[in-house]
Amino acid sequence: QVQLVESGGGLVQAGESLRLSCAASGRIFSIGAMGWYRQAPGKQRELVATITTTADTNYAESVKGRFTISRDNAKNTVYLQMNSLKPEDTAVYYCNALNVNKLYWGQGTQVTVSS
Repeated sequence: QVQLVESGGGLVQAGESLRLSCAASGRIFSIGAMGWYRQAPGKQRELVATITTTADTNYAESVKGRFTISRDNAKNTVYLQMNSLKPEDTAVYYCNALNVNKLYWGQGTQVTVSS
């Protein structure tokens, strides 16, 4: 079993920045693509950003130009740098990862952006 643990969430004011981290551990053979999703209360979980092992990235239109996803393959860790945060970015952020073609999810970390 692979475990994913997110960190870095918190409460910030609009316009400020946060960096989220997600480290994978456990029975890892080779972590493949990793990503970040978010879910606000009463809403569907939505894609924020994904990154492949070769650093190809994909972003939701709402975060392009503000968020940057990156990874450290040696540490099995994915990051999400969030700049120019807006109140509408408020959500629980979840990371996920593929390992031997099986998808794993973290428990989530709360990001709250105040006006």
